[in-house]
Amino acid sequence: MKLNSHNEWDKLKEVIVGSAKNSCAVMTWRNPTKDLTHDLINKALLLSKEAMPQTIIDETEEDLNDLSNILSNFGAKVFRPKVHNLEKFYSSPHWYTTGNNSYNARDLNLVVGDYLIESPSQHASRYYETTTYYDIFYENYFDKGFKWIAGPKPLLNYNVLEPMQVNEDTIEAKRYSELTKGTKETFHKLTEKEILFEAANTLRMGKDLLYLASSSGNIKGAKWLKQVLPEEYRVHITSEIYRSSHIDSTVLCLRPGLVLLNSIRVNEDNCPKIFEKWDKIWFSDVAPTSDKELEYQSNVRTPISKKLIQLGFDNNLQDISSPWVGMNLLSLDQNTIVVDERQKQLIKKLEEYKFNIITARLRHMYTMGGGLHCSTLDTVRDSKFENYFD
Repeated sequence: MKLNSHNEWDKLKEVIVGSAKNSCAVMTWRNPTKDLTHDLINKALLLSKEAMPQTIIDETEEDLNDLSNILSNFGAKVFRPKVHNLEKFYSSPHWYTTGNNSYNARDLNLVVGDYLIESPSQHASRYYETTTYYDIFYENYFDKGFKWIAGPKPLLNYNVLEPMQVNEDTIEAKRYSELTKGTKETFHKLTEKEILFEAANTLRMGKDLLYLASSSGNIKGAKWLKQVLPEEYRVHITSEIYRSSHIDSTVLCLRPGLVLLNSIRVNEDNCPKIFEKWDKIWFSDVAPTSDKELEYQSNVRTPISKKLIQLGFDNNLQDISSPWVGMNLLSLDQNTIVVDERQKQLIKKLEEYKFNIITARLRHMYTMGGGLHCSTLDTVRDSKFENYFD
């Protein structure tokens, strides 16, 4: 079929499901005064294998295979990426780095109608991540015709993130701590020095796109998106609801006129005005972050992160998804939604709105950095370009 997906809810026909294969710790070297030696690389790679054991990769891949079967049984054609060696260091004139994973298929690939837009991430480790999916794009969509656009590669030769001071007495901060056994969420502001954004900062609603300005998408990114898309598209920018990362744990459009909102972050005052006339499902009662992942984070990843820093490597091992990634769901059509099996209260809430719920398991989604929406990329839906707001 031809690449075609205009929204988040019409019937799913073709989809990419990510992969956990070859996942490793991000190891980025930026020291201009010290050479990156083979000895340092070997020490870092040994630590990476400790931080990402094969058991976690295997369990994650098993869950993704099960998800693929769910989507196939629904009638969708499922593609899986061929993952290259992510532990292999590559460089620019300004840094050396490894990759991370090919799990989050949606993070850097934005499908808008028959446009495929590769987004320029703020992470050097994601420079070549989209190439994992090139075989799928060439073999299944290129000859049928689609518009393939890649954002300009950023230099990333400076600090892209600036710490933000946040009030730790807010409801969001307190609830985050409760759901993660005392962990505190950190917030950053993304520089406006160059175009930086990840595709998962954007929700698609036909003619209208909602773009979250956050630590994974700056205003320049939204302006560039406006410039490359045809004039009939409208890109709406929001920054008031949430400043940390992607939008799909905070705002999820379920069908025309109905939106699911994370009520810890979104309220009547800061809700994007585009949804003024839409019905709203206010929800925040997600399941806590799993004990297994919290223990793994505390006992394994964080200590290894400190060792890598001592060697001189920036890394991602102190990162873990927020508990609200449990809201990250995938619509198969306007009546059918795939939801994380641990999210009992969310399932109950959606069933009140007469949705058919299919449950899926992602045992390591907090560690891998994404839920059901993040780990999938709908390339074809039975949809057409429509205006849902005028």
